[in-house]
Amino acid sequence: MLETSARLLKLLSLMQAHQHWTGPELASRLGVTTRTVRNDVERLRSLGYPVDATPGVAGGYRLGAGAALPPLLLDDEEAVAVAVGLRTAAGGSVAGIEETSVRALAKLEQVLPSRLRHRVNALQSYLVSVPSAGPSGPVVDPSVLTTLAAVCRDHEQLRFDYATHSGTTSLRTAEPYRLAHMRGRWYLVAYDLDRADWRTFRVDRLTPRIPTGPRFTPRELPSEGVASYVDRGVSQAMWEFRARIRVLAPLSVVAARLPATAGELTEIDESSCYLDAGSDDPGMLLRYLSMLDLDFSVAEAPELADEVRKLATRYARALD
Repeated sequence: MLETSARLLKLLSLMQAHQHWTGPELASRLGVTTRTVRNDVERLRSLGYPVDATPGVAGGYRLGAGAALPPLLLDDEEAVAVAVGLRTAAGGSVAGIEETSVRALAKLEQVLPSRLRHRVNALQSYLVSVPSAGPSGPVVDPSVLTTLAAVCRDHEQLRFDYATHSGTTSLRTAEPYRLAHMRGRWYLVAYDLDRADWRTFRVDRLTPRIPTGPRFTPRELPSEGVASYVDRGVSQAMWEFRARIRVLAPLSVVAARLPATAGELTEIDESSCYLDAGSDDPGMLLRYLSMLDLDFSVAEAPELADEVRKLATRYARALD
């Protein structure tokens, strides 16, 4: 059995790592009785840690929110991750967090053991930030990120106002699951209850409505995996211009010539398929289609058809 002080540290570490514990679960982890767990919880409270207790069969313990932030226990890997994250956030894409990150980093590095400080410095020294060729992504309010992270963790429904490309706003209700950062932007992966399907939402266009909704039972995430789903969703949603093209080649041939993020392919028959793709404008999309070196026709997109006619005329003049 652990000594009281060591046991308290272990108990605190467990409660910081997991949102909810039953008394028997904690007793099993610590190798003590449930009565000892209750006594240790009282000791934590006397030290300023707000521990909430819920009676009954489904009850248990969880760290609550107090008037002041109590000390946190971090293992080696967590400390390194937090330090690197704070250094990155000092110049990142979250609005107004740079100065706060520097202050938090100064406090953390002051107490880092030398072995961990060496690891952090080594990683930062050999980490090269490659600026994007295009404009940087929009910044987001850190309070929005923390709200979204909380509802993802607690499985709470969320109502929010969402702005589209055109600037119109609609009220959405969703079950939030994951936050993702890709290509300079933050995204929320959620199950859209109004459309009964998975969706990827840009966080900078999202305004949560508080209080949040009821808790929900988590669904199975998209079978392709969250990373692949977000990559595909972002590729389809980030463009201002969208088009459907019929490519006169088997789907397998087209797929071999396109990156997975280029668009969505749908088989028509053995010798043709649809490509749903997007770009900043019709001309850019047409240039990419020309690089396929395959015959195609415009299925849905008058603007793209006009661009094809304009380019065909230009090429005809080149031959004359």
